[in-house]
Amino acid sequence: MNLATTPGSDSTWPEAFASLLATIIIAVFVVSFIVQAFQIPSESMENTLLIGDYLLVDKVHFSRDSFWKNVLPYKRVQRGDIIVFHYPVHPAEHFVKRVVGLPGDHIRLINRRVYVNGVQVREPYVHYFRPHDPFRDEFPRLDVSFVPSLSGKWLLEMKKLVADNQLVVPEGNYFVMGDNRDDSLDSRYWGFVPEENIVGRPLVIYWSMRNPDPENGPLKPGDRLERFLYTMSHIIEITRWERTLRLVH
Repeated sequence: MNLATTPGSDSTWPEAFASLLATIIIAVFVVSFIVQAFQIPSESMENTLLIGDYLLVDKVHFSRDSFWKNVLPYKRVQRGDIIVFHYPVHPAEHFVKRVVGLPGDHIRLINRRVYVNGVQVREPYVHYFRPHDPFRDEFPRLDVSFVPSLSGKWLLEMKKLVADNQLVVPEGNYFVMGDNRDDSLDSRYWGFVPEENIVGRPLVIYWSMRNPDPENGPLKPGDRLERFLYTMSHIIEITRWERTLRLVH
């Protein structure tokens, strides 16, 4: 039996409609279950990921769904993996960070250097640009009175999880930080990422763009159409070609 791959000129409108519907269903399936597109909105992962990077995120290999475990090889989250997850404080938001600690790990920062289970971790991707901070760079610190962005609830929880000046990661949770350690709202400030919050891992930067209109600053709510038209008319100039189609690691 021969199968037609595309509707020809003799196709009836029901056949064309069925083909279009099948395409839409496949696209929805892929976006819903296999990959998802995200945009990087902040500096927290510089210089690994930049504002204006557009990512495709693999939602399968970290999936705990029994169907996917049987169909594709399931990969456990490892230290050093970059993950996209539901922000535990506001689950409707998505964050992207790097995994530093696994369940059961003992975490400590000494003069910005990360130690996991007493061993210093090599982190060539980490970026610093601010002066030393006694909380951010000497973590965990329990003798703090006020730290901007630090959750009071997390500080109370942290005190129960510190042993020998090391933070112990509970089962089913992960400790994450941004590669831009000086400008990242991460586990140091709000706590752990539960395993069920993990969406997936970034695969590739499918497109990357510079600020289309740097002189006018950040996008304002009322000028979305104007900025969109500007972007489309200057897409060649503002595309970061050296980052487009780059694998994320």
